[in-house]
Amino acid sequence: MTRAEWESLCDGCGRCCLHKLRDEETNRVVFTNVACRLLNTETCRCADYEHRRKWVPDCVKLTPARLRRIDWLPPTCAYRLLAEGKDLPWWHPLVSGDPETVHGAGISIRGRALRERDAGDLEDHCVTWPGRWPVRARRNPNVVMRTTNR
Repeated sequence: MTRAEWESLCDGCGRCCLHKLRDEETNRVVFTNVACRLLNTETCRCADYEHRRKWVPDCVKLTPARLRRIDWLPPTCAYRLLAEGKDLPWWHPLVSGDPETVHGAGISIRGRALRERDAGDLEDHCVTWPGRWPVRARRNPNVVMRTTNR
């Protein structure tokens, strides 16, 4: 896979750019609704992707090798799904052909995340939704469900 192909797997949801906390006793990862300072919470894109590590040194560059060791990617993440041998969902821009379907399906952080500078203590912003599939993302609205009366 070329670098461009690899990068195109990102659906632009912004979930991986939310701050996460790790419980020191249990090693459990807890999501927050606080976005990295470089993440535009409206477009769900990094403001300086090419130079992000200059501004955010602990930003993780996803690679196939690193993917095997990362336990904090959301379950909706295309990189995680493919690593688990699963197909891309209907709302992924590579499937739908439309970058807005990730927002319409409720996957993205749009309208749900706080900017880092506005948040205060991360512990006050723990949420569960980034670690779950939204109900409306589970069913393709373009597939008609048929029932039969017997």
